[in-house]
Formats: sequence, C-alpha cells, structure tokens
Amino acid sequence: MKLDSYWNDALPVWPAEARRSLPAKVDVAIVGAGFTGLSAALELARNGATVAVLEAGPTVAPEASGRNGGHVNNGLAVDYADVAARVGVQQARAWYHAYDDAVDTVARLVREESIDCDFLRHGKLKLATRPQQMEALHRSAERLVADGVDTDVDVLTAARVRDEVQSDRFHGGLLYKRSAQMHMGRFALGLARAAQRKGAEIYTGARVDRLERVQGRTHKLHTAHGVVKADQVLLATGASRHGGYGSFGWLRRRIVPIGSFIVVTEPLGEDRASALLAARRTYTTIANIHHYFRLTADHRLVFGGRARFAISSPQSDAASGEILRAGLSEIFPRLGPVRLDYCWGGLVDMTQDRLPHAGERDGLFYSMGYSGHGTQMSVHMGQCMAAVMAGNASANPWGGRAWPAIAGHFGPPWFLPAVGLYYRLKDRLA
Repeated sequence: MKLDSYWNDALPVWPAEARRSLPAKVDVAIVGAGFTGLSAALELARNGATVAVLEAGPTVAPEASGRNGGHVNNGLAVDYADVAARVGVQQARAWYHAYDDAVDTVARLVREESIDCDFLRHGKLKLATRPQQMEALHRSAERLVADGVDTDVDVLTAARVRDEVQSDRFHGGLLYKRSAQMHMGRFALGLARAAQRKGAEIYTGARVDRLERVQGRTHKLHTAHGVVKADQVLLATGASRHGGYGSFGWLRRRIVPIGSFIVVTEPLGEDRASALLAARRTYTTIANIHHYFRLTADHRLVFGGRARFAISSPQSDAASGEILRAGLSEIFPRLGPVRLDYCWGGLVDMTQDRLPHAGERDGLFYSMGYSGHGTQMSVHMGQCMAAVMAGNASANPWGGRAWPAIAGHFGPPWFLPAVGLYYRLKDRLA
C-alpha cells in the first residue's frame, strides 16, 4: 500500500513560485489553504479584496480537505431529533438546511469555475448493520418529513439495499437524495486556481507561528518567510497541528483531532465495481466506530472508518490499513482478494457538540470544527465568512453560539484510546 492520499496522487506539483516573498500588507490574510480558506479567498478576491492565503504544507489542501473519504453529504453529523430537542425545531431545521445549502454551494462552484472533479449527485445511503437500527431510521425519516425539514429521504428495505449493495450485512437504510461526491484533490486544485484567477495569492510552506494584534482587527502574521500585516484575518486551520500554541491555543482547547483512516483498492473494472455498488452513491454505516465507502471514476473502492482512535502517522496509517482490510472483507466477502493500492489517515476536527463553530474572537475570524462532515460545509463556510468579513454578520449560519473549552484538553489528545474503548463498548451494547 502506498501511504498517501489517493486524491493528491498524480496531481500536478504545486508551483514553486507559490513560495515567493510574502507581501508586506493585504486586506485579508487567511491561515490555511483547505476548502474553507480557498473558498473564502475566491469570494473575497472576487469582491476586490487583496488576499494572501498562508499554508504551512507544501501544497493546497494537504490536511483534511485532501485526506477525506470523498463524500459531499447533506444531513447533520448528529441526529436531527436530538438537536431539535436541545435547541428547538426552528434552529435545528435551519442548521439542517445549512448542509443542503453547502452541497448546493459545492455544485455551484464546480459549475461556475468549470472544475473537473467527477462531481456526482447520487445521494447518500445510511446503512443499518443491526435489525433494531431500522426502527430508528424510520423515526428519523418520519420526523424529517413531519417537521418539513427534508422530504427527499426514503427508507429502503434490506432487499432494496441488496439490489444496489453487494453485501448481506445490512438490514436496510435511509437514503438522503441530495448528497453528492467528488474527487477531492482535483476540486482543491480547481478551487485554488479559481481563487488565483480572481487575484488571490496562495503561499505554501508559509507556516504561521505567531499572531500579533496591532489594533482592532489588524494583525501581523509572523512566518518563517516574513511578516504579513492584514486588516482582517480568517483562521481556517481545522485540526492542523502546525503553528504556535500561544496564538492558536484557544482553538485547540475546543477541537479534538481524531484520526480517520482510508484505503483504496486497485481498479476493479467497470463491471465488477457496478456489481459491488450499483447506484454509486456514498455509503456510511450506523455505529460509533463506523465505516464509509464509495466508488471512484476509475472504478476503485474507497473504504474508510475510525479504524483506530489514534493520530495519523506512517505507522498508525499502516496498522489502520490492515484493520480496514479486515472490515472490507467482512462487509464485501464476495469481492474476494483485492489489492489495496493506497492507505492514509487524516485528522477530523471534532467538537464537543459535533457541530461547526464560526465567528469572531479578539479581532480574529474563524470557521472550523466540522466534525467529519466538512467537505461541503467547509466550502460553504468559506463563502459565508467572506460575506461576514464584508459586513454581513447574518451570513454565518453558526453565529452567536457559545464554544466552551473541552475539560482536560490542553494539547495533544492523550485521552483518545479511552474514548475509543468507550465507543466500542457502546457499539457492542447497542
């Protein structure tokens, strides 16, 4: 297995001139060239702002944006009914619709900027691995329709699932018809080039080590390659471990970086791939330690999950790959022996409530904490935060929310193994 992201393999090398001297002054500096940062840069530059995107890595989307499962799904990361019980139907409905809007935003940018990224809107199927989970799926569908939240959902029986998924493992599923998928690497490259065409400058290898507040929202951003002064700053770092703890400690106490791991098979051929997943949707199982999978345009199977509650590293990725190989064989025994060509891990920027957080603090704008549902929401929030920074505070669907620190979390997440044991126990007892 090649220990690297399939999405970023075989892409053009990001040009070396992206590491040229930094500007002394810009209207907006964006920390992070993932989907949030690139989307915000595109919109801000389109509206006439001078924009510098500062990325610690050697290319765009080197972290979560380029290391995920390739799903562009609508629907909350947590159960809609639970959210409605906590914050009320009106707020829960608005947050749910924000994810619908997010998928629409991705589709719009792909179309407007002519991004060649294999974008398909075939829906997402949430799969029940135990009979009793079907009752919960029926309740979810009924509540979504009754509250006028989502009428584009459908509960599928086990027989209907078997018609499109070559596995006897599932007892049915809930179909979300607005969900999509795409090639993450090619989308990131297309988004970056679109931002550059509008005038945004993207600097890779430009890790921000320290933020110095000058006055109001004006900051100096200190990097190894120089200092940039910006009238406004957007932090779009996700769970990145780059940068100094002094400047980013407030955010890091509120985000738990959790590893998610993925393998990609050899090309299966069109016939074999279509027999495996006939509808070519995105798929996810119901569990705390769950799996997610889909096919690629070149007929590979992308198969991922929380194989281990650990931080991604070459050793951790390789060990996780073997765990995922066993999970793949369990779900798709009829696939038989298959070579795994890619294996990698990434960091999910998990929040305590598993919902995004975005706003302004101490003169700094931020948007992150997408909790495993970030590919569409990060793109959408880049557009939203550009509008917020231009003066439209109502453009932020997650604004005005308290974001308390996670108790006992001050640096590296020492408690992840215990969290993993807890969730595995919950799955066994469910």
